[in-house]
Amino acid sequence: MLCARQEDGVAQSAVCERGLTRRWRRRGHDDLSAKSLSDRVLRSRGFVELDAANAFLNPSLAHLRDPAGLPDIDRAAERVLGAARAGEPIVIYGDYDVDGMTASMILYRMIRAIVPDAHVSTYIPHRLEEGYGLNAEAVRTLADKGARVIVSVDCGVTAIKEAQVARELGVDLIITDHHNAPDESVGLPEAYALVHPNLPGHASEFCDLCGAGVAYKLAWRLATLASGSERVHEDLRALLLDLLGPVALGIVADVVPLVDENRVLTRYGLGRVRNSPFLGLKALVKASGLGGDEIHTERVGFVLAPRLNACGRMGHAREALELLLTEDEARADEIAHQLAALNDQRRRTERAIVEHATAMAEAAGMTGPDRRAIVLAHEDWHPGVVGIVCSRLVDRFARPTILMQRQQGQCVGSGRSIEGFNLHAALAACSEHLEGFGGHDMAAGVRVAPERLEAFVQSFVEHANSQLSPDELIHTLEYDCDACVADLRRCEIERLSMLAPFGRDNPRVRVRLRGVRLNGAPKVFGKQARHLSLELCDENARAMRGIRAVGWGWGERAELIPTGARLDAIVTPKLSTWNGYTRVEAELCDVMLLDEVLKG
Repeated sequence: MLCARQEDGVAQSAVCERGLTRRWRRRGHDDLSAKSLSDRVLRSRGFVELDAANAFLNPSLAHLRDPAGLPDIDRAAERVLGAARAGEPIVIYGDYDVDGMTASMILYRMIRAIVPDAHVSTYIPHRLEEGYGLNAEAVRTLADKGARVIVSVDCGVTAIKEAQVARELGVDLIITDHHNAPDESVGLPEAYALVHPNLPGHASEFCDLCGAGVAYKLAWRLATLASGSERVHEDLRALLLDLLGPVALGIVADVVPLVDENRVLTRYGLGRVRNSPFLGLKALVKASGLGGDEIHTERVGFVLAPRLNACGRMGHAREALELLLTEDEARADEIAHQLAALNDQRRRTERAIVEHATAMAEAAGMTGPDRRAIVLAHEDWHPGVVGIVCSRLVDRFARPTILMQRQQGQCVGSGRSIEGFNLHAALAACSEHLEGFGGHDMAAGVRVAPERLEAFVQSFVEHANSQLSPDELIHTLEYDCDACVADLRRCEIERLSMLAPFGRDNPRVRVRLRGVRLNGAPKVFGKQARHLSLELCDENARAMRGIRAVGWGWGERAELIPTGARLDAIVTPKLSTWNGYTRVEAELCDVMLLDEVLKG
């Protein structure tokens, strides 16, 4: 397989190489004229001009765009503000994931701050009993209880039937969402207002916002209207800053691109999570055992977000939302510990389903090159966990995966995809076999009638086979540029750390150490010798000063790397502090033994 390569301004072809675990591919152009490692990394990511690089490294709240650019946002804000001031019942209808819960929190707290006695409440559907998004029965129930305005957050863009029900009942439905809108042939819900960053036919600069991001824009617009000028009142401005914390949780948990506005919101939002005035966030961080300096995107994605999500996966998400809204410190601590227990239960359930689904996929021949997608259903799988299990199977088998629970009358589940395969478009291509679906390029929910399951599996696998080559079923490890151990100086690593927060479309820095020598033998450490430590040094260095590269979970590969081996290694450089002393280390991503280069 050939991949593009450019050196000294001349485009060349290079064989994409393979390390011990993955294919290797350089991310963009390695500009060897750049004098420092940090400059080479920035240029590999497209930052050629100094001003653009500095703007990225130093994001500012001044870079946030005025929410007035979102469609229908003024109409939505005016209706919500008018209803709050008039005492009309308002219901915020959110999704049951972290993005939906934080979006609900943001809007609820802003309305309450503007009108303290506003008649506003929240509603989150039960994942297992009601399913995702707006549903007609819930709309009727809320209307019967007096709701005059329903504001959906993180859902609703496909709710054509539900919008019709709301209109018939005299309820003003305001939809705020970010998920893929239906095809133009299907049309959009006829809501009172539809606030969405990426509607068909509407060019938008807000296209990467998540549900919490859209809700934040609406909250910002509410604050502006309530202030009577573009300069927001001081108390509302302070609240908008505090609400950056839940916005960051939603952004990271929903895995939207961490560039542009999302980068700004997350950079400042993580700081607000560390010092949040909201009792629920304080209790969540405390129960998770995290210190303030440890709140970064990986901690949010792997520690905080799973605890909030566990409530909706294993029970009802309303308790997690209660945590985010409560003003009772004792109650906040109680819920935070309940979420920890639910998350432990979720982990056990997840492990069991991963083992079962893996065995089923292998037995069904879905892990070979002629079946480039996995689609499975089983009656014993917990529908609240299948989405996570999909991600585990994608990580293992590098192909789009859909897992469903067989229920009475239908199969309900989730899907996850790989880069380069649009899951939403694939489901649309197979929609004749579906009862319903929704989501975006990388994740989706799906419903299939049992009698149509076999036809759907065949159709989806055929579509995947037509879109994916066998090479795309091998995980690819991208790196920024070449480097030597001597390049990994503390000042360079400190500058590279300014690229944070890391996440989708802004991954952690990876560099390729070329032709380095292993000083001594590989060393295993940790419980059951699960981890690996390599001392790497430049081959022609006068001194044997090296760098410690740690491979987490690499212990079993120690025997594959000979003592004193010459190799290339892809690593993430970082600073490690112990007993007051800071030194440069690296996290090992993959290695290539230069005497045994594998061609892909």
